[in-house]
Amino acid sequence: MSLELLREGLIGNDIKSLHSIINPPIAKIRNIGIMAHIDAGKTTTTERILYYSGYTRSLGDVDDGDTVTDFMAQERERGITIQSAAVTFDWKGYRINLIDTPGHVDFTLEVERCLRVLDGAVAVFDASAGVEAQTLTVWRQADKHKIPRICFLNKMDKTGASFNYAVESIREKLKAKPLLLQLPIGEGKTFKGVVDVVSKEKLLWNPNSDDGKDFERKPLLEMSDPELLKEITEARNALIEQVADLDDEFADLVLGEFSENFDLLPAEKLQTAVHRVTLAQTAVPVLCGSALKNKGVQPLLDAITMYLPSPEERNLEFLQWYKGDLCALAFKVLHDKQRGPLVFLRIYSGMIKPQLAIHNINGNCTERISRLLLPFADQHVEIPSLTAGNIALTVGLKHTTTGDTIVSSKSSALAACRRAEREGEKKHRQNNEAERLLLAGVEIPEPVFFCTIEPPSVAKQPDLDHALKCLQREDPSLKVKLDPDSGQTILCGMGELHIEIIHDRIKREYGLETYLGPLQVAYRETILNSVRATDTLDRTLGDRRHLVTVELEAKSLETSSLLPVIEYAASVAADLSQASREAVENGLHSACLQGPLLGSPIQDVAITLHSLVIHPGTSTTMISACVSRCLQKALKKADKQILEPLMNLEVTVTRDYLSPVLADLAQRRGNIQEIQTRQDNRVVIGFVPLAEIMGYSTVLRTLTSGSATFALELSNYQAMNPQDQSTLLSQRSGLS
Repeated sequence: MSLELLREGLIGNDIKSLHSIINPPIAKIRNIGIMAHIDAGKTTTTERILYYSGYTRSLGDVDDGDTVTDFMAQERERGITIQSAAVTFDWKGYRINLIDTPGHVDFTLEVERCLRVLDGAVAVFDASAGVEAQTLTVWRQADKHKIPRICFLNKMDKTGASFNYAVESIREKLKAKPLLLQLPIGEGKTFKGVVDVVSKEKLLWNPNSDDGKDFERKPLLEMSDPELLKEITEARNALIEQVADLDDEFADLVLGEFSENFDLLPAEKLQTAVHRVTLAQTAVPVLCGSALKNKGVQPLLDAITMYLPSPEERNLEFLQWYKGDLCALAFKVLHDKQRGPLVFLRIYSGMIKPQLAIHNINGNCTERISRLLLPFADQHVEIPSLTAGNIALTVGLKHTTTGDTIVSSKSSALAACRRAEREGEKKHRQNNEAERLLLAGVEIPEPVFFCTIEPPSVAKQPDLDHALKCLQREDPSLKVKLDPDSGQTILCGMGELHIEIIHDRIKREYGLETYLGPLQVAYRETILNSVRATDTLDRTLGDRRHLVTVELEAKSLETSSLLPVIEYAASVAADLSQASREAVENGLHSACLQGPLLGSPIQDVAITLHSLVIHPGTSTTMISACVSRCLQKALKKADKQILEPLMNLEVTVTRDYLSPVLADLAQRRGNIQEIQTRQDNRVVIGFVPLAEIMGYSTVLRTLTSGSATFALELSNYQAMNPQDQSTLLSQRSGLS
């Protein structure tokens, strides 16, 4: 494989050392994502970036000597590589890991997971449309994760493209300060190239070159371009003043040496200052071009290496506790038919090598990495080791799922945890927050929707089980369980779209047509008073007599607890063997899985076992069965209450549409907590029962002509009022 690597390293006659290819210095690494509204040209921009960096060898044209079938296979292959979560390539001595970020809001988990591993991002805009609704959403998410970004105004060649309009919309709608590092030469049909404001050069692409690889940089001269030179000098002076306002170090430099003549200020000094303000997120560099017409992509790659941060320039709080020990995040799991699960890891600290045993904190298990690959250029290159800041592809991790934190050993995790707690005490933090930061993973919300899923025939059930098992590893927010009564498989997910997409993926990737039952809300049940019950089970099987008598009491708990709190009366606890105790607890837990009203799980109950008489020779299964039956008897007698999932809702809407949105929420039993002002938008924050918010995205789109966005997450379970409860129960009994 080393020859293979060296071939990749041959750029011109410069043979790089093997080491620098595998592990470039951390300052030369860029982990970036491309974020955009649908149709802004994210895919084309990605394609072009991969082409100019030598990752792919064709731009939709067949190269000489490449047969058509070859190209088709490569095309398909390329479709896969781009979806493969991360691709690695080199650009002028820098290692760039391009991480694929999903666009859709419903997959907050997907998006959060990807943003977590990015160090910087490129926001792509359609120059004729400027900032669109989805752009706003991804921009807010990047704000939340404090990710530095640069803007690329794409489609400069499109009729209606306007550089100034797009820049203005970034300023107005995103409330960001655009730093114009380039200006276009012509717009729409007349777009020819760009002018570099920093170096005062014009970049013109050769009109006869098919692939846009050839372009020339020419300094602007007084003789040939007097008008353009004047415009660019003004733009550069404005840029220098803008950066000086935001960066004190640069301001001192400008006011000192170069106050008389900004033209003398070296481009490098200005670039360093732009790099600093980009990192501080006080402003965003703006570049332009047309990815489809192959113009402006190489300068975008230069800007990525020049202005976006390297991994060491991002200070991640949890790193200090690892002290150089291994800490990595599994941010994507893909299933490869030959190699089994491929796990993408972002290494935050320490190093990783094949045959290394690692400890998975979330799964609390130890696994071994069999092979380590770099998704480099147009092949997966096998490598001997990889250090912090890099993205690796591992083979052999069978139990690791998306969002898991990987460390070198259990003891290293505990040591880091102790350091975090000590730090936490210094800062008067609660320890659990220290733990949460430590597990750099993603918090997985409880699923709130469920529906049944059935294979086309009973023979296909094992295939469906396999598909669901694979999908669960890729997406931990999907839960699958069996209904004990009907034996049906139940899918539990985060939202309507989430379940639809899973259904679609089972069909596309696993070739299974499945049937989904109606979507249902996951309710819970509880009791309101204290009840006692006794039960006796007496059975003779073969020559063994099984006899158990139980007396127990169930009462409601003040605090919220998913599992029943189990207590034993002193007389019982004294002579209860470990096996019998386990049998009792199994029985109680299984009785709590299905409540008497809707068959939903029971929560917030405390159970006290007052007496338990077991005839010698009685099996543990019989003990469980008796205890379970006794608890069900008690629950039936109690005053019962349905709890429904209450969602935290956040709707971001422009002022004009605020009142229809509020009126609609009032009809949905919504409870508005506050209305904040965020720039030109109003953010409505409140609670709304999940049952009332089915199909909300369509309604909201209609109400606000597609301008509003909303986010939902589970807040807690709350008691339904008697009227709603009886309506629900009569609906359910009508259904069944």
